[in-house]
Amino acid sequence: MSENPPHPPSQPGHASPRPPSDLDSPVEDQRQLILALIGICAVVMLVALDSTIVGTTLPRVVAELGGMPLYAWVGTGYLLASAIVIPIFGRLGDLFGRKYFILVSLGLVSLGSVLCGISQSMPHLIAARTLQGVGGGMMIATAFAAPADLFPDAMRRVRWQALISTSFAVASGVGPLLGGAITEAFGWRAAFFVSPVMGVVGFVMLWRYFPPLKPRHDTPPRIDWLGGALLALAVGTPMAALELGFSTHPRPVLGLLFLAVAVVSVFLLVWYERRLEQPMFPLRVLERKESRLLNVVGVMTGAVMFILIYYGPLLLQVEVGLSPTQAGMILAPLVACIPIGSVINGRLFPRQSQPQRLMVFGALLLAVGCLGVMFLERGSSMAFAVVSFGLAGVGMGFIIPNLTLFMQMIAERRDVGVASALIQTMRTLGSAVGTALVGLVIARTSVNTGIEAGMVMAIVLCAAMMVLSQRIKMKNVRR
Repeated sequence: MSENPPHPPSQPGHASPRPPSDLDSPVEDQRQLILALIGICAVVMLVALDSTIVGTTLPRVVAELGGMPLYAWVGTGYLLASAIVIPIFGRLGDLFGRKYFILVSLGLVSLGSVLCGISQSMPHLIAARTLQGVGGGMMIATAFAAPADLFPDAMRRVRWQALISTSFAVASGVGPLLGGAITEAFGWRAAFFVSPVMGVVGFVMLWRYFPPLKPRHDTPPRIDWLGGALLALAVGTPMAALELGFSTHPRPVLGLLFLAVAVVSVFLLVWYERRLEQPMFPLRVLERKESRLLNVVGVMTGAVMFILIYYGPLLLQVEVGLSPTQAGMILAPLVACIPIGSVINGRLFPRQSQPQRLMVFGALLLAVGCLGVMFLERGSSMAFAVVSFGLAGVGMGFIIPNLTLFMQMIAERRDVGVASALIQTMRTLGSAVGTALVGLVIARTSVNTGIEAGMVMAIVLCAAMMVLSQRIKMKNVRR
């Protein structure tokens, strides 16, 4: 075998942490560990800002560059590129180590951002955003798996994993506000120069403090190019179907064509990867029932989170009658409370014999928050609105870090990167599905009807998450 032998199975019916890492040179210097994690947090915040900051700048961009028919492609190019490369570079990180992939991703995102800032046409901007999407996907694939390299013990890792997930969620919520403020003050081009500044900070921190840990292999690892191509099609074509075939200006024939390609790609991927010793997507990652359930919950979490983030401001402004500034203040608890939930989750996790109950509790809080948001209307108490969004944020704080942590606990050490990347890809797909479906309802009915439908869908998904999370049988075992 060209990879490390599989670890012995855990107790039947339970997914428990695997034995200690076989990575070289484990880091014992606490100062270096903390500084390396700070660098990872900077990277995660950068990719979150990079993917969301453009939203509030686009109207100004289109006004100056023209090309309204290409408006959607600015976001579509980024999302497609990012979704495609996340699982691929998650696997490459397992094979060759993660440090240098993270550093390269910082360079790509920074370069793409500079090219966006100097764009003279919409095609130029779309190409630059697509380049950023490649770098952003590399960042997500490597950054979310990095804590598993630094903290093989899941009991230690859970608190740091919460910090990583919280950084991403908070930056996702701050991105649109920051983009709008910079655009108003300095123009839309200035908004694209936030990423290079943060990129320099992250690059220096990681270059200096993140250890160049490399997996051991009996024989040199080989890249499965055909498997990578099939994986790219399997991930990218459903996203393309949603973004291009069933968007506000639907093209059903094109969407169905992409879906057909997706089905064929998945079939060929499964058939081909079973035959290889070093596949790009090792199917053993999804062998356990728990891992499959986690990815389904990941799709649902992404959908609920982005329904709240994208349509919460619209609800507050159009239906409740608040100003943009007031709406931003009311929505702030949604992202501000994610760290609170994550910290509490990190404290409770080591004490739980069945830690999946924390996800059940998080889904319950999220459902209660969504229910409160659904009942907001003109004249509603602002305190009630703040509490509703805050509860939703706390609930997500119990779910988001555990999704990644549980996948890493289930996966073999040699697959921790691709397992982490898979859950991030599913969350990305879920966010696209959720926002697209609500957008379609709004386009065909009204803002009020669309948002009500979105909140009902979010509550139903939360209920399903509670049921599925209870079936994810985890067991805390120290390494």
